[in-house]
Amino acid sequence: MSAAILSQPLVRLSEIGTFSGAGVYALYYAGDLDLYAPVSRTMSTHQPVPVYVGKAIPPGGRAGEPRDESRPVNSLAGRLRRHARSIDAAEDLQSSEFWVRYLPIDDVWISLGENMLIRTFRPVWNRVAPGFGNNPLGGGRLMQKLSPWDVLHPGRATSEVPQKWTRAEMQGLVTDYLSGKSVPDMGPEDEVATDEAP
Repeated sequence: MSAAILSQPLVRLSEIGTFSGAGVYALYYAGDLDLYAPVSRTMSTHQPVPVYVGKAIPPGGRAGEPRDESRPVNSLAGRLRRHARSIDAAEDLQSSEFWVRYLPIDDVWISLGENMLIRTFRPVWNRVAPGFGNNPLGGGRLMQKLSPWDVLHPGRATSEVPQKWTRAEMQGLVTDYLSGKSVPDMGPEDEVATDEAP
């Protein structure tokens, strides 16, 4: 799976259009934020390091509902466009600083493919700052904790609940992780419900 996604072209996230399919993807950061310098420097190499790996499943896929094969599925394109909006809502990131590789695949392989890619690449947002793929908290959810990603990159969501980590602590964890130090692996279990389709 990793070889298959690495064979896909890099596309600027801010320029994602409409296309059909569901599948997996890897996001790459190419901006100037010092926090991510270890990964952004890899963009000039033959094997850049992703900051995030994710999946887009068809509507109803999480509940195991059968899909209407006559209706086109654009889950992957929709998911990537939502990610661009989430990034643009953050105070210190811009979608124009991100690139993506995506791979439309058969529905049955999507979750397995995502898990394999996370194990292979161990992206920082999946391992240390989960929550990027979450639905942003709305006005009615101010009493929920923010995801670690939303603490690290404020702007997309708000909450009145004290958080487990401060932003400075999250930045320290990311710095340590990207320098090869051992840090708590928050993994996907710390994430709240994700959206699965446009």
